[in-house]
Amino acid sequence: MEENKIMSPQIKGLLIALIVIVLGIVGYFTEIGFSTWYNWVVNAIMFAAIIIACVHFANQKQGYVTFGNVFLHGFKITAVITIIVLVYTLLAFTVLFPDMKEKIFEMQQAQMEKSGIEDDKLEQAMTMMKKYFMIFLVIGVIFGTLIWGCIASLIGAAVAKKKKFNPIDQIPG
Repeated sequence: MEENKIMSPQIKGLLIALIVIVLGIVGYFTEIGFSTWYNWVVNAIMFAAIIIACVHFANQKQGYVTFGNVFLHGFKITAVITIIVLVYTLLAFTVLFPDMKEKIFEMQQAQMEKSGIEDDKLEQAMTMMKKYFMIFLVIGVIFGTLIWGCIASLIGAAVAKKKKFNPIDQIPG
């Protein structure tokens, strides 16, 4: 029997991260990237891609996988995506598109003014947001990506076709 070459989770994670980054860049230049709905679409694409990658892994193994094997594969993909997207995000906000941070501050201030927040509370909130922006950004990227990726990995592991087999029977003897 010919052994299938399994695509590594690192390669799958890199490809999915590149898709997320390209969508982020497109969103920035078209200015729809600042819309809440667009961020949900990007997260949904990443979510679906992780599920598909998990199912693909099980198919490459002809279904001779366990729930744990498939979940671990998906989690490794998620970890790679998280690292790459975090590095990109830090570069985007500091080097590539430094004006992005100011646009976000302006949008937040406009939203707060629209909701009728008092001026002193608005100023206090904006000061805190500017002071802790990078910390919130890093935490948001890490935990947001990890949480969505874990959920997608669980779903991918659950829907992947698995054949019943006894691993002990697979040991050459």
